[in-house]
Amino acid sequence: MLRGAESERVPDLLGLRHTRMAASPFGFLRGSAGVMASDLATTAQSGLRVQSCGDAHIGNFRLLGTPERKLNFDLNDFDETLPAPFEWDLKRLVASAVVVARHNGFSTAAYRRVADSITREYESRMATYALESWLDVWYSHLDSVELGGILKRAEIDAEHYRRAMRRIRKARKKDHLRAVRRLTTRVDGVPRLIDDPPELFHTDRDDDLVAQTAKAYRSTLPPHMQVLFDRYELVDYAMKVVGVGSVGTRCWVVLFDGGDDLLVLQVKQAGTSVLEPYAGPSRYRHHGQRVVQGQRLIQAAGDIFLGWTRGQVEGVDYYVRQLWDMKGKLDTDGIDEDSLTLLGDLCGWTLARAHARSGDPAAISGYIGKGNVFIRAVTDFAVAYADQTVRDHERLCAAIRDGEIPGDL
Repeated sequence: MLRGAESERVPDLLGLRHTRMAASPFGFLRGSAGVMASDLATTAQSGLRVQSCGDAHIGNFRLLGTPERKLNFDLNDFDETLPAPFEWDLKRLVASAVVVARHNGFSTAAYRRVADSITREYESRMATYALESWLDVWYSHLDSVELGGILKRAEIDAEHYRRAMRRIRKARKKDHLRAVRRLTTRVDGVPRLIDDPPELFHTDRDDDLVAQTAKAYRSTLPPHMQVLFDRYELVDYAMKVVGVGSVGTRCWVVLFDGGDDLLVLQVKQAGTSVLEPYAGPSRYRHHGQRVVQGQRLIQAAGDIFLGWTRGQVEGVDYYVRQLWDMKGKLDTDGIDEDSLTLLGDLCGWTLARAHARSGDPAAISGYIGKGNVFIRAVTDFAVAYADQTVRDHERLCAAIRDGEIPGDL
């Protein structure tokens, strides 16, 4: 299944993709959304559809900058977004938390408690949204001020509290100015991106493609954002290797000069959602548009530079966003049970809010019910799927060792 899904990726980067997936069972889960989509499609379905994230594992919930320059805790990755049964996202979230818990040495009882708590939080928040007005649901968000208060009141140790607050402070500083400082220099007075292979490197073969792509992207911005975008001129671009699940897809960092400031955008390939074979085709013929419209529907507040475009030469779809726009994630390495439970609950809350925006919260809440049947079913699935993920991860490592697929261990 992995080989089939990689047919449209850059062949030279597949070894790096497999290496990152082989690093841990969680790394495998992150890179195998298509495998899990196939498995989810074989399970019983509620019939209650939402705008699904499609890849709602626990690592895809992050701190994100809003247009007002505040921080929200929200979903981050929408490459696979598509209308689908609500429980698919929830099962992927809870299963990913169990995989993380197992990796950190939790007991069976402990990771079942984490899984139960996430689903219970989703249930509770969905029941609340079912009673609110549509406007209240739409305005709902979890910002860094409220998050700081939650962390202060939470039953987590002092070290994990300090680590979380450091992440929030770091995310505030990780804006476009930091991207400019870290990624750019000046050559003969002209701004240029700094080569940092294999993560970021220049190639002149795509000059026309990048220029045409950036020009076509402009038309997908709202008129008032076109005025802002027109103040910048494209001056440089470089190929970028992106996260585990996306390694091998075409991606560029594109630098624009505004005279007094610089703008750094990311142009990333958008393919068919892994959910489409099982949930039906997208209403959008352009996969970049599918990603952007899904993100706008799910997120409480999105990037002002979100847009889409199609490569005029090779016909590949792309979406565009700012790079490093006040992004930060809460670390799961070495996390204890209390902290993982808190993080999982925040993700469950956020997922319920995302689903309530596009789905029917009253119907979902009614389907879940007030007892423990649904909660127990999701936990049982998550534990079983974590076991399967470990086996699949071992199979991937064996394939790399045996030379079936490229990669390093």
